[in-house]
Amino acid sequence: MSNINHKSDYNGECFFQELDTEFLIHEMKDPLAIIETGVRTLLERQNKFGTLTGRQEKTLKRVQRNTRKARAMIYNLLEIGRSEAGGFILCDFQPADATYDALVEALEAMVGEVPESYSHYEASTGDEHFLKSQQIFLDFSPDAIQCQLSQDRVKFCQIAGNLIKNALHHRKARLDIRLYRQSDSIILEVTDDGPGIDPAHHQAVFHRYRQLNPSSSLTRKGHGLGLAGARVLARFMGGDVQLTSRQGQGATFKLVLPIKMAPAHNAR
Repeated sequence: MSNINHKSDYNGECFFQELDTEFLIHEMKDPLAIIETGVRTLLERQNKFGTLTGRQEKTLKRVQRNTRKARAMIYNLLEIGRSEAGGFILCDFQPADATYDALVEALEAMVGEVPESYSHYEASTGDEHFLKSQQIFLDFSPDAIQCQLSQDRVKFCQIAGNLIKNALHHRKARLDIRLYRQSDSIILEVTDDGPGIDPAHHQAVFHRYRQLNPSSSLTRKGHGLGLAGARVLARFMGGDVQLTSRQGQGATFKLVLPIKMAPAHNAR
C-alpha cells in the first residue's frame, strides 16, 4: 500500500481536497431529502398533522422550492465531477421532452408550483395558457421534436435547466426558448429581455465565482457556478455554450450539442 505525503505532494494534496469537497457535496443530499420529504408531508397530509394557515402553507412552499433549488445545485456539481472523471450514461431521448422537463423543474424552483396538466410536454399544447401567463414562449421546430439525441439525458437537462434559471433570474418580463436542429447538431437557445452583458464581459460570466462589477451599470450578478458548469458539461459532451448579448439588450445563451455524443478531452 503506497503512502501519499500530503505536505510535500501537491497533486496528492489537491486530490484529497477535491475528494473532501465531493464527499461533502454528496453527503448533503440526504439532509436535503429529509427536509423536502418532511415539508411535503406537512403540506399533503394536513388531515393527519393538522390544518395549516395560509401563511404557514406559503412559508412551507417557499422552503420546499428553495430545498429543491439547493438539491438541484448539488446534483449539478456532482454531475460536473462525474463528467471530469469520464462518467456518462448515454441513451436515446427526445430533446424537446428533456428541455420541457428542465423548464418545469426550473419554474418549480424559482416561480412556484406548475399545474399538473403542464408537467409533461405535448407538442400541441406545451406553450399554451400557463406558460404564456408566465411570459414564456417555446419555439420547438418539427425536426427538433422528432429528433433522437444519443447523449447523457441527465446532463442535458442540467445544462438546459441552468440556462433557463439564469434567464428567469435576469429577465424583465419575457423568456424565449428555441430548439432546432442544424445539420448533425441540436441547438437550444434561451433568450431573456434583461439588462444584457457587454461583449467585454462575455467570457467572465462563464468563470466560476466570477461576478460582474456590481458598481457598474451591468446589473447581472451571481456566483457564476451555473453558467460555468453548463459550459463545462457541454464541452465534455462534445458541444459548447455560447453567448450573444449587448448591454441593455437582453442575452441569448446558445447550447450546441452533437446529435451523437463525441466527448471532448479538454473541457476547460
